[in-house]
Amino acid sequence: MEMLHYDFMQRAFYAGGLIALVASVLGVYLMLRRQALMADMLSHVSLAGVAGGAYLHINPTLTGFAVAIIGAIAVEYVRRSYKTYSEISIAIIMVGGLSSAVVLMSLNHSVNKSFSSYLFGSVVAVNSTELKLMAAVAIAGGLFFFLCRRPLYQITFDEETARTSGLPVKWISLGFSVLTGMIVAAAMPIVGVLLVSSLIILPAALAIRIAPSFTAALIYAMIIGLIGVFSGLTASYQFSTPPGGTIALLLLFILIAGIGVKKFAAWLVRSRSKTRKEPEAAVIGQLPRFSKDSSLH
Repeated sequence: MEMLHYDFMQRAFYAGGLIALVASVLGVYLMLRRQALMADMLSHVSLAGVAGGAYLHINPTLTGFAVAIIGAIAVEYVRRSYKTYSEISIAIIMVGGLSSAVVLMSLNHSVNKSFSSYLFGSVVAVNSTELKLMAAVAIAGGLFFFLCRRPLYQITFDEETARTSGLPVKWISLGFSVLTGMIVAAAMPIVGVLLVSSLIILPAALAIRIAPSFTAALIYAMIIGLIGVFSGLTASYQFSTPPGGTIALLLLFILIAGIGVKKFAAWLVRSRSKTRKEPEAAVIGQLPRFSKDSSLH
């Protein structure tokens, strides 16, 4: 294909594929842990890091990455302070990150023009340094999910039972939060801050709906994520549209289409089973009925 002759498109596809795989798996765990909004919150926190890096004349990608990790750790500690209302931690950290980003952006007006690539994503914004960073995050995420797959599975579905079983729930949850911050920060150049949660949540939302098992949900989510990213980048190049919005729209379309196909298949199965029962009912209705007093002649 013509677009793959360009180096920036090759980097975009490499980066998109790496992030799609690890982000989709992360999304399954986040949804099952009732933390779907955590990705959106950390993206706003990482925006504060990007703004701070631009203001201090430091690499914005690295500062956004670092601040996202700090925000993930802060969420974990605040969540323990509000055990009954754990979602409050997300709201508190999001307010702090977004307000910090707005203040830092206002201190340096020249930065505002270059922020569109961070807000909406840009295939040109993926340089070799960011690609290496994404590869490192993908490897770290793959190792974490593989080595901690059983403990993480138990913590996801029943944290109290996992704690009584002797699992280090505190450290595994903290590692999961840190990894979430890393993946969110690494996905920013692909889909942007405003839409980074779409790459994490939408494939998982469809996978959980159609998969027959937990392992199948992980595999389905990775496949859906890859299809959404690759088709989104292709459409973005062909129609000169923002990559982040294009990827998010295609993933949303895949989600709606997948749910629609599943409902149609379920309706078709019910219709066929009903059709098979109707002739049986008709035959039964034609059979002679005998009462207790009736006699055969």
